[in-house]
Parts: sequence; C-alpha cells; structure tokens
Amino acid sequence: MKRLLNTLYVTTPGAYLSRDGETVLVRVEDEVKLQLPIHTIGSIICFGVFHCSPSLLALCADRSVAVSFFSTNGRFMSRLEGRLSGNVLLRREQYRRADSASASSTIARSILIAKLANSRAVLMRAARDQPDKNISDQIKNAADQVNQHLASLDPVLDTGSLSLDDLRGHEGDSAHAYYNVFDLLITAQKEDFVFGSRNRRPPMDNVNALLSFLYTVLANDVASALSGVGLDPAVGYLHRDRPGRPGLALDIMEEFRAYLADRLTLTLINLRQVKGEGFQKTESGAVRMDDATRKTVLTEYQKRKQEEIIHPFLNEKAAIGLLPHIQAMLLARHLRGELDAYPPFILK
Repeated sequence: MKRLLNTLYVTTPGAYLSRDGETVLVRVEDEVKLQLPIHTIGSIICFGVFHCSPSLLALCADRSVAVSFFSTNGRFMSRLEGRLSGNVLLRREQYRRADSASASSTIARSILIAKLANSRAVLMRAARDQPDKNISDQIKNAADQVNQHLASLDPVLDTGSLSLDDLRGHEGDSAHAYYNVFDLLITAQKEDFVFGSRNRRPPMDNVNALLSFLYTVLANDVASALSGVGLDPAVGYLHRDRPGRPGLALDIMEEFRAYLADRLTLTLINLRQVKGEGFQKTESGAVRMDDATRKTVLTEYQKRKQEEIIHPFLNEKAAIGLLPHIQAMLLARHLRGELDAYPPFILK
C-alpha cells in the first residue's frame, strides 16, 4: 500500500478493504496493515486481485471518494463514484483548455520540457559509460543540441510566447538529434540490432519493433491512469484530436519515453535479454517479435515498474509503475486550480 497526495494506492496481492466506522481498513491475511480516516482520502486505486466490502463502497460513494480498479498489469477496468462526482467539471475544464491555443501550449510546454530533459539525461548517462572518447563526444554533442532546445522552452528565458507549432518544431529537432546517436547507445549484438532512424507503422527493424511495442504498452498504462482520475485520455494538448487517438495519453507518455521505454530497450539488447532470432521480418518488410520475446519484454517491463524512486515533485518514494497515476493526479489537480502549473516528471 502507498498513500501519495490524498490517493490510496493498493498494490498488495490479496488485500481486503473494509469499513470500520468512518475509516478505511486494509487487511492482508487477516492482519490490519493500514487504517485511514475516510475524510483524509480523495480516491482509492486498487491493482490486481482485490476485495472491497459493500459497506466500504457505500461509504466511498457517499463521501465522493472515487474507487478505481486496475488489473495487475495496470489495465483500467472500472471506476466507482458517488452522485456528487466532480468529474464532469474536471473534464469540462480539460476540454476548455484544449480549445484554447494559449492554455494548450502552456501545458504542452511543461510536458516537452520533461521529455527533453529526460532524453538528455539518457544521453549523458550513456556518454559517461562509453569508454570510446570519440563515441562519447558524439553522444555529448547530441545531448548539447537537445539542451539548446530545452533552454528555448524555459519560460524564464523565453521572452515571447511559443505556439504549439513552435513547440513541435523544438520537439522534432531535438528528437532528430536524439535518434541520430541512438545506435551508439547499443553496445551489444550489433549484427542483429542496428538503428538507422525512427520508423513505425510498421517498424522496419528489430530496434524499432522493440521501441514501438514498449511505446504502445506505455501509452495504454498512461491512458488507464488518466481514466482512473476521471480525465479523458482522448483529448490532449500537444497531440490534437484525431479519431481513435488517445491524445492526452500520448502527451503524458512523452515524459516517460526516454526514461522507461528507451532505457529498457537498451537494457534488453545490451544485456542480451532479447536475441535477434526472436524477431521476424514479414513479406511487407515489417518486423515482428515472436511470442517468447514479447513475453520477455513484458516481464522485464513489469519488473521495472516495481522498482522504487523518489518522485521529484512529491519528494516521496514511489514505485515506477505508479508514476503515470501520480502525473495524472497532478494534472487533474492543476486543471481543478489546486496547482498553479502542471509539474511534469523530470528525472533527477
């Protein structure tokens, strides 16, 4: 169990939630692990196999404490709310800001600052670990280019107002610099894992197949987290409305691309946890992973989500798998006016 902000996250397998007067009891194997007054909780998020007593659900509904249920892997299943839910107000504010170019660019700027900062951190880490000075210098040069675009996004240094197109321009140029040296970050199995450029729909090489798969899994996790706090995953600020596209999920995912998906891709390849024979090229040229490789990737992804870090904004320890949920909650609080600005996830 973990309590962050005013949200109770229940991640312990076999936990049973019940009511004791005006408090929430969390038991594991008949032992009370946690007891909290209902008035101190804003929402409850449960992962995996769980049990909630009817009386607790009734108390939560009466006190407007939303209870969200997710699978063990983080897939959103359902959300229970009372009749006084403020989600309609939250979503109306989400939509209003999406309809405003200036409001959209303000939130998009925060998200891109995190994306570029985390991308730069991945490059600098790789440069430090690279024994070849020539290669290390190339990676550092790319990191410097990303840093220049990052500086252009700084609201303190920026004397003008950046439009969404301006922001996308900085994002595209920094992504070009980042992916230009991504192949240098691959230090093993070079005969099977060569990265020339980012390609997708479909991915045309083994590295892009890994990246695309992890980006898809990550996007689903973020979309589930957004649904869990009552936001609409489809209406974003950087990624504009398009039928079938989870725009807001893709927005928030930008903060985690380098930190979660890219770093895991490099680890899987460099530690030889995936092999070239686990990928097949189809007649169309697209590359697909076999079932065994896909299982390995998902297993390592779930292990990564169980690791804990100190959240840079909350300054509290949290599992990596909870990061999308924390950011979703922070965005919801910003939209409600409880935070002056949206604090994105920036790796320290």
